This record gives sequence, C-alpha cells and structure tokens, in this order.
Amino acid sequence: MANIVFQGPAALTLDGKGRIAVPARHRELLTAMGVSQLTITKHPEGSLLIFPRPAWEVFRDKVAALPMEAAGWKRVFLGNAMDVDIDASSRVLIAPELRASAGLLRDVMLLGMGSHFELWDAKAHAEHESRVMQSEMPESLKSFSF
Repeated sequence: MANIVFQGPAALTLDGKGRIAVPARHRELLTAMGVSQLTITKHPEGSLLIFPRPAWEVFRDKVAALPMEAAGWKRVFLGNAMDVDIDASSRVLIAPELRASAGLLRDVMLLGMGSHFELWDAKAHAEHESRVMQSEMPESLKSFSF
C-alpha cells in the first residue's frame, strides 16, 4: 500500500441514483491492491474524503486515538463514515446524507490525493482552488523547490 499513490483530477457526473464511476486509472490501482470497498466521510473544507479500506483503517485509528478535546472532529470523521462497495459496473454510491453535506448535485471533481481521494462539487472545487491560488503561499511552501 505504501507505494500506491492516487493522483490527478477526474471530472465526473453523478447519475440519477447518486453514483459515480471510478475512473479506470484508479480502478486499476484499487484492483491491484485487492480493494473493492471504500469508506466515505466528510472533509473539513466541505468536500468528501474517500478512502480505500486499508487507508481508511489507518486514518480511522489515528482519529480514534485523538484526545477528548477533538471529540467533535471525531464525530465529523467517524460518525459520518460510510462503507461502500465498488459495484460490478465500477460505480460507487454516495449516500444522500453525504451528497447533501458536500453539495453534490451532478457535476463533481474527484481528486487523487495520495492515499485517498477528495470528491468535490465541480463549481465549489473551482472556487476553492481559485481562492487558494490567490492567497499568500504558506511559510512551509515558500522555500519549497518546484
């Protein structure tokens, strides 16, 4: 799992039942990992986090070990987590509660983020990225070599 990296954007469309098709490049990696189940939960910035099951277990354990002062965030991450199977047509159902929380209606953007994915409403993602690009670069990136 350590060498598996998901990266890149994929513009997708939610179908009438709230499903997205897993892009072939990601599906191939998931298959190579032996993963057919994903876990979806809320992201603090308004999108959704989608984890292959092994990556979710690592994240879940880290969140569960947080001190009591983080109880509210534990509820956000763990209390909203839903396990989903990748179906025979390579689709994943996004639960209505999670779609509503992220404002997902039709056009969405799936971003590979290393060990996991983010799923954004396409318009919200474009606006978020624009704000980030217009903001001052954080100190941690100022000395980063491109």
